[in-house]
Amino acid sequence: MIIDILANAHRYEQLHPLFGKAFSYLQTTDFSHLPKGKYTIDGDQLFAIVNEYDTVNAANEQCEAHKKYIDIQFIVTGSEQIGHLMVTNQVPSKAYDEAADFMLFAERPTFYSVITAGMMAIFFTETDAHMPNLYADGSTATPVKKVVLKVAAQPV
Repeated sequence: MIIDILANAHRYEQLHPLFGKAFSYLQTTDFSHLPKGKYTIDGDQLFAIVNEYDTVNAANEQCEAHKKYIDIQFIVTGSEQIGHLMVTNQVPSKAYDEAADFMLFAERPTFYSVITAGMMAIFFTETDAHMPNLYADGSTATPVKKVVLKVAAQPV
């Protein structure tokens, strides 16, 4: 897991062959007028999901993890708290769904981070479980616009 500002993305490009293209997309796209939806960047290897929502209470959420896609979550506007759980030997509360590329874990996050506009969080496959979209202050729903880049963990 990595948490940083987008301006520092160059520090992480060498970690994956598609990260350079992913960060370039985030840096050159004007998301202020881009509606919610899925946007193809490089076929099934790299795509963006633009979403707008109100943050939610952590009490009703579970941590998620992925196997096929690394998440790069970028906050366009607003702020949210994200819970973090390192997956070691926990058993998923919802088994891995290959078509949707996610599994859920009932364990509570071991720590939380507040992510604000201009920040990104990178969650690697299988070990970086995360609980996104949470109240930033712990008790108040606020609007957020976020882009989640899905990066193929094993590009072809």
